[in-house]
Amino acid sequence: MSLLRIVGRPLLVSMFIAGGVNSLRDPQRVAPVAESVARPVTERISVLPDDTEKLVRLNGAVQVVSGVLLGLGRCPRLSALALAATLVPTTLAAHRYWEVEDPSDRAQQRIHFFKNMSMLGGLLITADDTGSAPSLLWRGRHAAHDLRHDARLVHRSVRATARPAAAVGGGRAKLGI
Repeated sequence: MSLLRIVGRPLLVSMFIAGGVNSLRDPQRVAPVAESVARPVTERISVLPDDTEKLVRLNGAVQVVSGVLLGLGRCPRLSALALAATLVPTTLAAHRYWEVEDPSDRAQQRIHFFKNMSMLGGLLITADDTGSAPSLLWRGRHAAHDLRHDARLVHRSVRATARPAAAVGGGRAKLGI
């Protein structure tokens, strides 16, 4: 693993772990803010709990577990996707700057909104990062390409040696060897 990944991953996940722990410890503080996003989400996804506090706790648990895994470099692509999935509703619930009337509060919420969008971008890049190991799709494509290349070489080799071999075989047959 490169030095940039060793240093960068824990830096990227530090906010998720801290926020997830806060959501696990005190979901009542976050639940009123999350209510506007929690209801539509739970109506569409039936497996999620209907209680907003439980949903906030679940979101916090996913952030802590995925953050720790990504920080340690374990299942980094899956962990980054899980964190990205928790970041979208969190951002939409907590940083609705377009609804804030006070200009200074609006500016502050806009900064937090775009900070979260930047973190989302980092998570999406991380989810696509194979860590210098080619993905299964890449390996499959290149294996197929290599097989086609090898088959063409064998075909050319057979064609190049078939005519002389046939001539030698025909000459041997005429000689009775």
